[in-house]
Formats: sequence, structure tokens, C-alpha cells
Amino acid sequence: MCYSTSIDKEVKDLEIHFQRKLKQERLFVKMDTNLGFIHNFTPILSNDESQFITMAQWGLLPTWAKDRSFQANTLNARIETLTEKPTFKPYLNNRCLIIADGFYEWQWLDSKGKNKQKYCITIPNKEIFTFAGLYADRFDTATNGTYRTYTIVTNEANELMAQIHNTKKRMPIILPPEYESHWLGNGKLDDFINIETELIATKC
Repeated sequence: MCYSTSIDKEVKDLEIHFQRKLKQERLFVKMDTNLGFIHNFTPILSNDESQFITMAQWGLLPTWAKDRSFQANTLNARIETLTEKPTFKPYLNNRCLIIADGFYEWQWLDSKGKNKQKYCITIPNKEIFTFAGLYADRFDTATNGTYRTYTIVTNEANELMAQIHNTKKRMPIILPPEYESHWLGNGKLDDFINIETELIATKC
């Protein structure tokens, strides 16, 4: 699974990388560690507004969820069950790219997880990359406006990540650049299973 990411870049770095301007810049904060359960706003590219980078809150909120506490259940979504789960099924065509430059995972060093080793996972040179995601919009009665929420889509762990995430053996789907437009264009889910991306794992 994926509950902790990094986006330790400046706004200009994101805009140069994606050749798009960032809207809602006031919501952007550089974060070496972005904890999912805090539900921070994160930069994304969504398929309904792909000409801009926008900000969205981690933890997808379906329209029927009573309050934001539900977001703790939707930080991640398994690609194998997206078409079955009522939480995610209505949003299968709401595709987005979640922007990051790393994520964190903990390797269990004993059977009960009392001793753990933290790893930082990046692509080479800690370049910017994207996770596959789904989004949903939520009406906010306090501001009488809407805000966007998202979930990171996960897959079975590859060989490296299975050694690190050695309990559930899952990992977020990291999209190589050539797959990003295919994801945003509602490409078939099967096309994104077991995508190979070069990852660097560093103890931290």
C-alpha cells in the first residue's frame, strides 16, 4: 500500500516538468513527507482539466460518504477490484496523475512488525513521477464550493517492493511518462497491471 509520499519540489519545477501552470498555488506546500492520514492537498493532473496542474486532497470521498473521516479508508484502491467496489466504481473514468518525487515503505524485520526498516523509494535522480489515481469532487457546505479528492491505485508488488513491503506485498502504480496520457485517456485497466519502472530503494 502507500500511505506516505514526498513532493519536495518547487512550483517552478512542476510547471517546467509538465509544461503546465499550477492553479490554486496557495494550497501547495513542499513536503519531504506527506502522510496520507493527514489528507493534505497534493498536486495532480486530472483528465477533465489536463491543461493545468491542480490541487486535490488525499483520500477519495464518494458523494454518499457522510463526512471526511471516510477518507482514511480510501487512500489506496486495488486495481484488481476497481470495477467491483462501490466506493470506486462510479469514478473509474475520473482518472488523474498524482505528482510525487518519492514514497516511503516500511519493511518488517520480525513477524509482528515490532522492528521495522524505513525505505525511501524514488526513480533515478529523484526525478518527478506520477502515480495512477482516481478523483471525486466533494461539495463543501462551509465554503459553498467544491474540492477534489483522490485515491492512489495500487498493484501487486514487483520483486523489489515485495522484499520491502513484505507483509501485504503491494505497491502504488507508478506510471512511466509514455503511460501517463493512456491512463488519463481511460485506457483499459489491464494495460496498467505489472508495469515495470526502475526504482531506487534507500534506507532512511
